[in-house]
Amino acid sequence: MNTRGHLLTEQVNVNSANLDRLSTLELVDLFNQEDVNTLNAIAGARVELASAIDTIADSLRQGGRLFYIGAGTSGRLGVLDAAECPPTFCTPPELVQGILAGGAGALIKSSEGLEDIASDGAQAMADNQIGQHDVVVGITAGGTTPYVHGAIEAAKQRGAKTIFIACVPANQVASIADIDIRLPVGPEILSGSTRLKSGTVTKMALNILSTGTMVKLGKVYGNRMVDVAVTNTKLLDRALQMIQDLTQLDRENARKLLEASGRSVKAALLMHWTQVDRSKAEAILSQNHGQLRSAVESTKDS
Repeated sequence: MNTRGHLLTEQVNVNSANLDRLSTLELVDLFNQEDVNTLNAIAGARVELASAIDTIADSLRQGGRLFYIGAGTSGRLGVLDAAECPPTFCTPPELVQGILAGGAGALIKSSEGLEDIASDGAQAMADNQIGQHDVVVGITAGGTTPYVHGAIEAAKQRGAKTIFIACVPANQVASIADIDIRLPVGPEILSGSTRLKSGTVTKMALNILSTGTMVKLGKVYGNRMVDVAVTNTKLLDRALQMIQDLTQLDRENARKLLEASGRSVKAALLMHWTQVDRSKAEAILSQNHGQLRSAVESTKDS
């Protein structure tokens, strides 16, 4: 008996009924038209997304961690977002983590059958020693994945904050999570293929959650990623360009300042603006919880 046919993500899209008869250009145009729904879905969840950002930021300030958990495409998107936080925001790898049903091997080889085991999701919470300061974000496009529901239930029992992300309305699939983010984008162009619009809107939501959280944690100055980890040529160039833009130094002096700071853009900027040495800059930043703007303002008051 089919118990999923009523779900929005499983329904047939009338706009793509003749998909196999479209010209290539018509096919591309249809994707473009349908993807407008992702923007509308994000707008519809703006309050819940903002609440989630504040919840995550508060928890991380208290020493907690952020975990994404899911199966298939949803889980892979969580792993991707987590993996991008260290190079973008210089966060320790353990601060934001992605848990995928089936583990690392499922990143490249489908193991969707594992999504049906709720106890595995609960076990993942135990394995990662989820606690009261942690936040667990369960991601499931169709909203029914037992692995995710098992994780959410176990995380709540362990005192963690929980967030649920799905692309179906709450009246189709309920959740016990503290924050319930719904991103209904309508039936997929390819019926049931939730790696399409549902995957796109999920990626958008995760971008907003992680970036918004890092802004709240002081990883950003203006709209610059001043906590960038300078680990390769591209990121070195980005760091130097930021310093040049914000200090009006030429490239050579920007490079000297960056090296003197221990390759910390925030420390380099604070050293330049307040004329303190690296040790003092690091101390001021620490006193201001890594917030560059408040660190600069604190020196004006002293």
